[in-house]
Amino acid sequence: MTLHQNLIAGEWVGGDGIANINPSNTNDVVGEYARATADDAKAAIAAAKAAFPAWSRSGILERHAILKKTADEIMARKDELGRLLSREEGKTLAEGIGETVRAGQIFEFFAGECLRLAGEVIPSVRPNIGVEITREPVGVVGIITPWNFPIAIPAWKIAPALAYGNTVVFKPAELVPGCSWAIADILHRAGLPKGVLNLVMGKGSVVGQAMLESPDIQAITFTGSVGTGKRVAMASVEHNRKFQLEMGGKNPFVVLDDADLSVAVEAAVNSAFFSTGQRCTASSRIIVTEGIHDKFVAAMGERMHGLVVDDALKPGTHIGPVVDQSQLNQDTDYIAIGKQEGAKLAFGGDLIKRDSPGFYLQPALFTDAHNQMRIAREEIFGPVAAVIRVKDYEEALAVANDTPFGLSSGIATTSLKHATHFKRNAEAGMVMVNLPTAGVDFHVPFGGRKGSSYGSREQGKYAAEFYTTVKTAYTLA
Repeated sequence: MTLHQNLIAGEWVGGDGIANINPSNTNDVVGEYARATADDAKAAIAAAKAAFPAWSRSGILERHAILKKTADEIMARKDELGRLLSREEGKTLAEGIGETVRAGQIFEFFAGECLRLAGEVIPSVRPNIGVEITREPVGVVGIITPWNFPIAIPAWKIAPALAYGNTVVFKPAELVPGCSWAIADILHRAGLPKGVLNLVMGKGSVVGQAMLESPDIQAITFTGSVGTGKRVAMASVEHNRKFQLEMGGKNPFVVLDDADLSVAVEAAVNSAFFSTGQRCTASSRIIVTEGIHDKFVAAMGERMHGLVVDDALKPGTHIGPVVDQSQLNQDTDYIAIGKQEGAKLAFGGDLIKRDSPGFYLQPALFTDAHNQMRIAREEIFGPVAAVIRVKDYEEALAVANDTPFGLSSGIATTSLKHATHFKRNAEAGMVMVNLPTAGVDFHVPFGGRKGSSYGSREQGKYAAEFYTTVKTAYTLA
């Protein structure tokens, strides 16, 4: 089997390999990918530092051409890359292709941003003096991405970093290296100069730690667990570097008495269980007012009966496997915890056998839950949701906001009054009305509040806040 190597200073560099296993069929090896060492990471950082002066002053048309060529190849290969994504992560093929298309759209957007770079020229309060305000690249950017969006999250970090003239050291999640390797390969062949993008696959404790310890990385953008995010923050403060964190969520989805029942159920099922619930924007707390509670729970059970859990590549599959055994163990542990806490397992929660060996779990729905239970406080990151009964809108809003997280929040209602109030008062970075809590556009800001996020928003024009630094220049006329 061909070893997919790391990319350092424009050269493919080998090393010990690790198998990339398909969670839908553990007999299927997607590929073998090299593990970088700490020395490899240091070499990648040095290469990025050496490449920065030239790339940061490169022409905007050169950057545009490389990112546009990358976008075009991703879109042309969307079926192939989407299949690769589904094989290595377990998303359904439709979701895998959809995520790949989004990655292509992100690169195309930031290709355009290369040509839209702008500043300000304003008068000084002093006579005969002009003021120019411009944005410049930060420097070497460390990028650390998670396993649940193997191509979209790397895209929305790498594309703006390069568009604004930064160089990159990129460490993807060890569990899903395939799509990240493909992005690096496409950018490399698109003409990216040596050292501008360096791919170092491997363990976070080795590669990630080397990145955190380096004084030559000026900014780190991280998406992953709360615990690791805190370590990124502490190390970054020591080196006085910029850092951006996207971490956990315990997102609420509120259903009011006046909601359209079919809309509410579809949004709740999508929020809680699609992508196997392995989304930081997934909703695992479904907060339902008492007038619609029983009808909603019955309708949810009926809808869940129709969900097909199977191989991600099979036509007709709605929900693929959990990503690996460790995550499956975490999901089943939380199902046991929910039962111990006194919640009622109203549907699902069983391990499932399919034609091929994989990590299959029937989506689980708890009722009779309250907001102080662990299943309502802690991020499970799997297809497990709890229904919490409340009296009215006011209690629903209070319960929705009673969480240390604040990424996404949703409501199902036909009341303009309640929808407007919820949008203003939900303590979350993103609010959805009659829509799933997961699913955002590629050209608008993404991020949360409280324990979910730290730093400026990702995606869209707001990405410039992190990937650039502001310079103010004065000139005497």
